[in-house]
Amino acid sequence: MNNMAAEGDVELLELEPEDGCSLTEDSCSIPGSKAQDKPRKHDSGAADLERVTDYAEEKEISAEDLHTAMSVIGDRRSREQKAKQEREKELAKVTIKKEDVELIMQELEISRLVAERSLREHLGNVVEALVALTN
Repeated sequence: MNNMAAEGDVELLELEPEDGCSLTEDSCSIPGSKAQDKPRKHDSGAADLERVTDYAEEKEISAEDLHTAMSVIGDRRSREQKAKQEREKELAKVTIKKEDVELIMQELEISRLVAERSLREHLGNVVEALVALTN
């Protein structure tokens, strides 16, 4: 047999550590690499959690802030409700024909309330109301 490896053959080399330590020992150092002197910290997540909770405690909402927020929300709701009532009053002033309501109800098979609402929103214009309901 020939001592030279043929193309595609793989030779396995057995390496032995120079300093006499086994490959399973953690204390062996590889030349050119840094030794790991510091043990790994498993409590780093706890430290991060502590920082997050400290931040959250600093940002807690006080009772005054809560009362202020609730009053702002209440004011906003009352303004929205008032605007809605104003809109309904304006829509109620629009005159619509009974025949137009009947036509929309029959053609689109919708309730009288929806047909009237659409007609009022489009100032009694049947064509615009039908287009809006079909889109």
